[in-house]
Amino acid sequence: MTRYAIGDLQGCDQELRALLKLLKFSADRDRLWFVGDLVNRGPGSLETLRLVRSLGDNAVVVLGNHDLHLLAVAHGSERKRKSDTLDALLGAPDRDALLAWLSTRSLAHAEGSDLMVHAGLVPQWSAQQALSLAREVEVALARDPRALFAHMYGNDPDRWSEDLKGEERLRFVINVLTRLRVCTPDGRVDLSMKGEPPPPPSPLRPWFELEQRRSRDTRIIFGHWSALGFVQRDGVVGLDTGCVWGGALTAFDLDRERAPVSLACSPHQRVDAS
Repeated sequence: MTRYAIGDLQGCDQELRALLKLLKFSADRDRLWFVGDLVNRGPGSLETLRLVRSLGDNAVVVLGNHDLHLLAVAHGSERKRKSDTLDALLGAPDRDALLAWLSTRSLAHAEGSDLMVHAGLVPQWSAQQALSLAREVEVALARDPRALFAHMYGNDPDRWSEDLKGEERLRFVINVLTRLRVCTPDGRVDLSMKGEPPPPPSPLRPWFELEQRRSRDTRIIFGHWSALGFVQRDGVVGLDTGCVWGGALTAFDLDRERAPVSLACSPHQRVDAS
């Protein structure tokens, strides 16, 4: 059995199908780990969800910020954005089945010494704590999705505390697991930063470069940061290589750690799209 981790799809279903052919994917032999953001901005969100769902137990999926945004729009808790490409999915006859399946995906997945999340972890969290906090969000999503999405958006609080409760606690956990790129050594997050990491003397560093992070004993597989391209260092594997922006869709063999397999993609969005 081979476990391939695959970067952010964002509705690029044709590129996914081509990548699976390149990998010679076989359902009786291989499993696929998807780092989240299955949908939005690309042209085939509906087809992408249908394909990944059809893979059954061969596909392990964690939720990304665009997946949560889709669910929030579907529940009426958030208006669509100009850059959204979700209309075909939201109007599809199998919409409810697809959204029900998506809403039961995890925010974090662990197997052996591997942890997969969409974005990252603050340095105060161990892998086990991240899993526990992800489960809190998943329980809230299953219990009352409309209430969760009504309070999901926003950048505060910007620092972790065990004392966080209720909607603030859930919002912080969601923001870290699905939106984090940089933070300070004491765990203050800046969710506005996109592109390359800020140079010194900024105290903000990529979350995985912080030496004291408690998750260093775990290999973390993530996406969300296309400006970095493929990353394999410091016990992390970053897989967002910017498919929707005209970069590439990348797969990585988690067991043999061979060179990544990448497929060039057509640009479906401009990099400066909102």
